[in-house]
Amino acid sequence: MLDNLSTPSEEALVTHQPCPCGRSSDAFSLYRDGHGYCFSLSCKDEKKRYSKQELPEEMQSMLDQYGVTEETEQKESTEELFPFVSLSKGTFTGISKRKITRETCKLFNVTLKVEDGAELNHYYPYYNAEGEHVANKVRGKGKSFLWEGIGKGSLLFGQQIFGSSTSKAVTLVEGELDALSTYQLLGSRYPVVSVKNGAGNALKDCKNSYKFLNSFKEIVICFDRDESGTLAANQVSKLFPNKSKVVTLEEGKDPSDYLMENRSADFTRRWFAAEKYTPANIIRGEDLLDRLRNQPTPESLILPWDGLQDLTYGIRKGEMWTITSGSGMGKTQVLRELSYHIQQHTEDNIGLLFLEDPLEDAARGLMSLSAGKPLHLPTTEFSTDEWESAFTDTLGTGRYVFFDSFGSNDIDTIVDTIRYMRYACDCRYILLDHISILVSDQSAGDERKALDEIATKLKTLTIELDIWLGMVSHSKRPSGKSHEEGGQTSLSELRGTAGIGQLSNMVLGLERNGQDPDLYLRNVTLIRVLKNRFSGLTGPACYLHYDRKTGRLTQIDDPSSTSTSTASEDAEGGGEDFEKV
Repeated sequence: MLDNLSTPSEEALVTHQPCPCGRSSDAFSLYRDGHGYCFSLSCKDEKKRYSKQELPEEMQSMLDQYGVTEETEQKESTEELFPFVSLSKGTFTGISKRKITRETCKLFNVTLKVEDGAELNHYYPYYNAEGEHVANKVRGKGKSFLWEGIGKGSLLFGQQIFGSSTSKAVTLVEGELDALSTYQLLGSRYPVVSVKNGAGNALKDCKNSYKFLNSFKEIVICFDRDESGTLAANQVSKLFPNKSKVVTLEEGKDPSDYLMENRSADFTRRWFAAEKYTPANIIRGEDLLDRLRNQPTPESLILPWDGLQDLTYGIRKGEMWTITSGSGMGKTQVLRELSYHIQQHTEDNIGLLFLEDPLEDAARGLMSLSAGKPLHLPTTEFSTDEWESAFTDTLGTGRYVFFDSFGSNDIDTIVDTIRYMRYACDCRYILLDHISILVSDQSAGDERKALDEIATKLKTLTIELDIWLGMVSHSKRPSGKSHEEGGQTSLSELRGTAGIGQLSNMVLGLERNGQDPDLYLRNVTLIRVLKNRFSGLTGPACYLHYDRKTGRLTQIDDPSSTSTSTASEDAEGGGEDFEKV
């Protein structure tokens, strides 16, 4: 059972042990379910997880001291085995060996167990989002650590103190002692927090506290001066590419060394000299030979409609697609179909920003696709089992992440939300409906200028995050036949600016005569490829028919070659028109 688990429990019994592989001296931890795990990034190519039987005898003895047996190892719930009913607490005093003052310990609520003048245990408290003290990391003699309580889901060490700080910068360090030391080194004036389980788990901890860290204008990363610390600092910096700064330590391995050696001035100088994270993105052409030889074929997701697939070759991460048409042409329905198709044919999560619709409408729209009937219509009959099955098949998968902020549409909020969806929620496909509504919250009075700025930011974000972004943009009124009556779409009619068309990898126009006297034709949409940066193929792609009974869009042959009487018979039965759904 243990070999099938790829990540460790957060509730370690003993930490900072030498790894059995021999490549790490203090990054190995022992856990309550009887296994050991190495957090060292230098062990990434070696086996990282060991069952109890594979551990050295001295480590097995440690586990035996905590009552870990063969039966214990097979249990799934560690909380049932070790139900800590109370958390230890010592007294407020300074940590003399580390030159940590009593005032600093009291601010971070760190207490010590002292007997006969000897410091036996340090108790580092951890809190949840509600401000409840839920766990302690207990430091014993040397570098021996164990957890009390339930650390899973807790905040960064010290986060509860600075949650409402007005400071522009927060410093992120690798351990609790480093957090206390750094706070003093900086004159006890600036927010300092620590990751929970060292460099090897830093990226995960920072993802879980993404909103807190991202609320600061600058994130100063000060990890240990070793291989693991350097690699972890680089990983965390990529989470906040426009805010991260990395401190380069020279005189000591970590901030605690600086404090013990009375090097506050040196540390402060290096802290203020921290360099902003910049990716290595300058490459000479002659160095591209191996990269081009080994470049994989772009991975594409096959589209649900063959005609569109033939022209576009599918959708690819790193691309921005725009769907445009007149009002009520079914753009939102196309996005719903695409999002459901992505869910059914990938393992990636999907971020949805439907700025015009209440969250409930967007959610029911997805459920309707699974149910095969428009659940939002009062005339639709469905059972409780059908409704629950539709929920389980879509929203219940945990694959969808919604932006629930109706009316909050400024571009900076949208950019931060998309970045959060990508890094914290693992969304690789983002759907935005629609870009035009963002203009209303821009400070610029010029709509064209505002849309250019928005399109540029979204395009940059698409490449930076390696996501596929599908968005809706309204079109201008054409000079001839209106779009609502089947008028042909064109790139020049994208509302407000040509920038959207220039920056998009693909632009699709939807054409439908919503006033056609024939009910069947009134629910037929032509998708026209207006721009195709990938293959260059443009023109009419396919016809989609909206079935009012199932609420689904399906590809059909050119309706001009279909008997109108047959089509009309298929459309009988009443109900809503496509444009009203």
